[in-house]
Amino acid sequence: MISVLQRVREARVDVDGQTVGAIGVGLLVLVCAERGDTDAEADRLLAKILKLRIFSDAAGKMNQSVQDIGGGLLLVSQFTLAADTTGGNRPSFTQAAAPDDGRRLFDYLVAQARKVHPVVATGQFAADMQVHLVNDGPVTIPLRMPPAVVAA
Repeated sequence: MISVLQRVREARVDVDGQTVGAIGVGLLVLVCAERGDTDAEADRLLAKILKLRIFSDAAGKMNQSVQDIGGGLLLVSQFTLAADTTGGNRPSFTQAAAPDDGRRLFDYLVAQARKVHPVVATGQFAADMQVHLVNDGPVTIPLRMPPAVVAA
C-alpha cells in the first residue's frame, strides 16, 4: 500500500459542495491499495501511521505520534498514488488495485482505524473529491508498505 501523510492543523473533504469528512489537528492520509495488497499490508500501514512521531513535543522536537496528541485521522482513497510515469507523459495506473479490491482494502483500513483511534474521518471512495488542508510545518511524508516477506 502507498500513502502520503500530511501533518495538518485542519483538513476536510468535500463532495458535490458538501463536507463528507473533516478533522482538526492530525493527519490527512492519502491511501492507495496496489495489486496484490492484503489486509496484512493495511494493518502494517495503520500501525505505522498511528505510531509515526511527527508532532512536536514541548521542546519543539518531532517526538509525538497522532495517538500521543489525540489528533484526528482523515483517510482519503487516492489510486493515483500508484501512477507510473516512466513511459511517457500519460501516467499508467496498472499497479493500482482493481476498484473492488481497492474499496475493500480501504474500507478495511478505515474499520481497523476506527477500532483503535477515537477520531477517524474519510473521504468518499471513487468520488470527485476536493481536499482542503492547512499543512502544518509543512510536514509531508510518503509511506509505502510493500508485501510482507514470508520466511521459508
